[in-house]
Amino acid sequence: MPLIAPTADSREYLLNLRRLFALRWAMLVAMALLVVVAPPLIGIELPRLVMFAILLVVALLNGFGQWYAARSQAASASELCSQLLIDIVALSALMFFSGGATNPLVSLLLPPVAIAALGLPQRLVFLVGASAVAAYSLLMLYYLPLPIADAARATQLHLIGMWLTFTVSALLIAWIILRMTRLIRQRDAELATAREQALRDERVTAMGTLAAGAAHELGTPLATMALILGELAGDERLPADARDDLGLLRQQVAACKSIITGLSRRAGAERLEASHAQPVDQWLDELRCQWQALRPTASCRLQVLNQDAAPRLAIDPRLEQALLNLLNNAANASPAPVDIRLTWNRQRIEIEIRDRGPGFPDEVLRLCGRQKLPEHAGGFGVGLLLTSSALGQLGGELQLSNPADGGALARILLPIEKK
Repeated sequence: MPLIAPTADSREYLLNLRRLFALRWAMLVAMALLVVVAPPLIGIELPRLVMFAILLVVALLNGFGQWYAARSQAASASELCSQLLIDIVALSALMFFSGGATNPLVSLLLPPVAIAALGLPQRLVFLVGASAVAAYSLLMLYYLPLPIADAARATQLHLIGMWLTFTVSALLIAWIILRMTRLIRQRDAELATAREQALRDERVTAMGTLAAGAAHELGTPLATMALILGELAGDERLPADARDDLGLLRQQVAACKSIITGLSRRAGAERLEASHAQPVDQWLDELRCQWQALRPTASCRLQVLNQDAAPRLAIDPRLEQALLNLLNNAANASPAPVDIRLTWNRQRIEIEIRDRGPGFPDEVLRLCGRQKLPEHAGGFGVGLLLTSSALGQLGGELQLSNPADGGALARILLPIEKK
C-alpha cells in the first residue's frame, strides 16, 4: 500500500478501516458457524470444504490488513473501498455455493454499501453500490441450487433466512445511525468550542494590540516623571520622609518602564523557541519577588509541597503575566498575605493562589475567564480573560473556586513537556 500523509481525512479512513477489520472477524466467525451448523440442522448438503476455503482466504487477508493498519498512521479512501469490494466478492462466492439469489442471506451484500455511504466519497460509494448490484444480478443467473425437494420446507427455510437477514440489517442500521448521530454531536461540540476559542483569541489579540500602543505612548510621560523625580531628589530642602516617598516613587516608575520595555520587546521579534527553561520552584520564587517589588504594601507566601527535584519549565512571558494578574487580583481582594502553593507530578504542574477575601462572585465562577467581565471598581474586567486565554494557548487550564473556609482559590494546571 502507498504511504499516505497523515491528515484528518486519512486518519478517519484508517479508523474506519480498523473498525471494518474488527467487524469482519465477527462476520467470519458467524459464517463459519453457519457453514458447520446449518447443513445438519436443516438437512441440506453444502460444499463445506470450498466454503471453508473461501473463509480461510478472507481470514488471511483480514489478518494481514489488520496487521498493516495497526502499524500505519493514515489510510486512503481507495484502501477502504478495496476492502469493501473484497467483502462483496467473498459474500458472492459463498452465496454462489449456497443457492445464489434464492438464499435469503444474499441481502448481506447491503452492509458494505451502507459502510461505504458512511465513510467514502461519492464516486467510491457508487462503485461499491454498483458492485453489490452486479453481484446480486449475477447470482440470479449463476449459482448452485440448494437440493430441497419439499417446496413447503423450502418456503419455511426461506422465511427463517429472511428473518435472520432482517435482524442483522436492523442491528446494522441502528448501529450506523447511532454512530452517525454521535459523530455529528461530537463535531458540533468541537466546532462550538473552536468558534468560542477563536472569538476569545480575537478579543485578546485586539486588547494586546491596544496594550502595545498604550505602552509605546506611555514611554514619554514616564520618562518625564523620572526626570522630575530625579530633580526633586536632588533638592536639599526636602525633609527626610519626603525623600523616602520620592525613592519609592522612583522605584515604581522604574518598574513601570521595565514592564513597558519588556512588553515592547515581547511584541517584537522575540521567539518563544528562544525562551529558557528553569526549575519551576526557582522561577515562581523569582516572580513572587518581582511582584513584591511592584506591590510593596502587599505580601505573599510561597509553599512548595514536593521534596523531589522540581521539573524544568519553559519560561513564557504569557505565563508570567497570567500569574501576575492572579496575584494582583488576590492582593486587591484582601489585605491579608496571599498564599501560593506549588506541587507537581509526572504529568502536570499545579499552582494555587489563595486569598482571604470575600471570594469570587457567582458570575466570575460561571464565566471562569471565558469572556470579559463587566467593568468594576477594581478594573476593566479583562484580567481573568487574558489569564485564561494565555493558559489555554500554553496547554494549561485555569480553575476558580471558593473554599468552604472562606476566601478565593485560583488553580493553574500546566502540562509537563515530555523529553
